[in-house]
Amino acid sequence: MTRRIRSLDARLANQIAAGEVVERPASVVKEALENSLDAEATRIDIDIEAGGSKLIRVRDNGFGIAAEDLSLALARHATSKIASIDDLEAVATLGFRGEALASIASVSRLSLTSNATEQVNAGICASSEGRDMTVNVRPAPHPRGTSLEVRDLFYNTPARRKFLRTEKTEFGHLEEVVKRQALSRPDVAFSLTHNGRVVHGLAPAIDTATRERRVASVVGPAFMEQAVPIERVAGDLSLRGWVGLPTFSRSQADLQYFFVNGRVIRDKLIAHAIKQAYRDVLFHGRHPAYVLFLELEPSRVDVNVHPTKHEVRFRDGREIHGFIFSTLNRALAELRPGDGSPAITPNVDTALTMAAPTQGRMGLLMPDAPTAGQFEAQRDALAHLYSRPQTVSGDRGFVADAMTMSSEEQDVPPLGFAIAQLHGVYILAQNAEGMVLVDMHAAHERITYERLKAMRDDVGIRTQPLLVPQSIAVSAREASLAVDANESLQSLGLLVEQVGEEQLLVREVPIALAHANVEQLLRDVLSDLLEYGRSDRITAHADELLSTMACHGSVRANRRLTIPEMNALLRDMEHTERSGQCNHGRPTWVQLTMTELDKLFLRGR
Repeated sequence: MTRRIRSLDARLANQIAAGEVVERPASVVKEALENSLDAEATRIDIDIEAGGSKLIRVRDNGFGIAAEDLSLALARHATSKIASIDDLEAVATLGFRGEALASIASVSRLSLTSNATEQVNAGICASSEGRDMTVNVRPAPHPRGTSLEVRDLFYNTPARRKFLRTEKTEFGHLEEVVKRQALSRPDVAFSLTHNGRVVHGLAPAIDTATRERRVASVVGPAFMEQAVPIERVAGDLSLRGWVGLPTFSRSQADLQYFFVNGRVIRDKLIAHAIKQAYRDVLFHGRHPAYVLFLELEPSRVDVNVHPTKHEVRFRDGREIHGFIFSTLNRALAELRPGDGSPAITPNVDTALTMAAPTQGRMGLLMPDAPTAGQFEAQRDALAHLYSRPQTVSGDRGFVADAMTMSSEEQDVPPLGFAIAQLHGVYILAQNAEGMVLVDMHAAHERITYERLKAMRDDVGIRTQPLLVPQSIAVSAREASLAVDANESLQSLGLLVEQVGEEQLLVREVPIALAHANVEQLLRDVLSDLLEYGRSDRITAHADELLSTMACHGSVRANRRLTIPEMNALLRDMEHTERSGQCNHGRPTWVQLTMTELDKLFLRGR
């Protein structure tokens, strides 16, 4: 049976479009907020009932819609934001497709009230219901700005309505949309109410302090307490925001906000760049937390690749990837004690419940078991320890950095001075803030690891020819890429030749990976080059080997250290990149302030 081709009626076409744009109440709020922000609103109020299925009302104080344009705003493909293909190739607004309102109106009872003048009693309302898609226009007093009211979402498409989750779940998705926009535009005031209860009331942020408070109120104060500020400009690229310390990682990727020109997006290339930056410091299976804003010329990014505009395509993805990776990698590498970065602190409230006295031998080891006279001698030795470089004798291998102490005012180093060793595992030290505990093996493992990497980087990647060059069958696209990326492959230690249309020959590999699966390694590298324009796999494999070497070459638990040796380790930590985490992402030290110690012992209560 032959089926004839026919045009869809407007209602059905809009409902099909609604399937792409309007997934749930949160989708309606997203489109409404984007329109309000494009209208230069400085305040947006969102009222929700029943998770958004019963009522969504969004009111703003933007520049409004002209009376003669209001009914057109509910028509498909009607927009004030683009007029030519040139506008589409450099979109500078959040919304631009001209589909959202028509799609929403096709599956709800919608009214749009607006006033583009300063006359308080002016205003006009356009309303439509999904049954017939006719638009009714009537006068309606309204202050300058626009109100969108959506009732009974999906009332005429029961199949879609059945896919909605519980009221709590739908409101959770909706709230997340509001939080994203509140992060994107700290200069705009937002209020969100659900069933008459105020959930968020966010005042505009006008300076650094209020912007930080905005972030803390949206994603939680714990993030800001454990976050590192990011700010870098290179040409027309700008990256700013905050990234969480590696120790403030998450079991899920639920605290990751990335904005491109103010638009929240999900992008594989960006996610890969951030993941690479954290690779050397993040515990296995954990996810980093971040709130980051990338700004670039609108013409360098295509936002018209998905109906919901959640995905983008960069004109030069490799440059963007490198810019993000290098910025975050450097920021995380420079985290070390004493640089002003947040210290890791244990939960004192939890510790308080565990502080009941216990019987038995305490594992506090004073090195060399000092007597009263020996303690005096050790104290005097500490005063001279940092006045000159000192190599610790024996096979410990620690080198103390030269430090000068004023006779009038002795500056305490960030990690303080060692006092004792606990159970042969932890170093107990005292600094200006209180007490420091250091995992000596984890700390020395990071120090050794960073030194091994520095040695490798000084001499470059050494290669070795294969006794029998390995032939690998690939696709024509992979073979072509191998030729085009020949210099990149050589810089990674791979000497590859094309010997057929779909055949590659590997002649040299990095010495450190001589026993690796060469075929799988090359395929993985080519896959990365295709996807992201660069590959970190060889470096990652080499780093894994160096990490293993560092682990075996570091001071072991239950190894007794002298006070000078412990202090030498503390000084090395203060001058080593990424020393806050071991090679596996575990913290190497924690700080307990005097206030927290007093709380443990109920002092001052």
